[in-house]
Amino acid sequence: MPKITPFLMFDDQLEDAIKFYSSTFPDSQINIFAQTGTDGPITSAEFVVGGQNFMGYNGGSYFQFSNGISLFVNCESQVEVDDYWSKFITAGAKPLQCGWITDPFGITWQIVPKRFMELINDPNPIKVKAVMDAMMEMIKLDVAALEKAYNES
Repeated sequence: MPKITPFLMFDDQLEDAIKFYSSTFPDSQINIFAQTGTDGPITSAEFVVGGQNFMGYNGGSYFQFSNGISLFVNCESQVEVDDYWSKFITAGAKPLQCGWITDPFGITWQIVPKRFMELINDPNPIKVKAVMDAMMEMIKLDVAALEKAYNES
């Protein structure tokens, strides 16, 4: 196990969350889990999502996630952004602004194309502002629209 691992406290949906994350992201698996009885629900687990280690526990309704922490998904292309976005929406996620989406378990994700990060790292502050302004108007990030804002500034 790495030195630092995010620990997620769910109400009672840990097992469903792991199933969704494992079916959505490649390089995902459950490493260790505990369950209630021999056939009861998973109550705690060490698992991997997209190559990132996590620990999780069903801690009850006392614990809730907030947008103060989000999980950043670095996407290679618009196709990958669209694919993840669709999977989240199908699962019942709620879109926010600027490429953020909250999954049915309360965790907020940022679905971000690599191209956006390249554009906002341009040394020209006018181009960066144009891209940022365009992004602020979006729900799901759109590479073509971001590049248009970049090229027209």
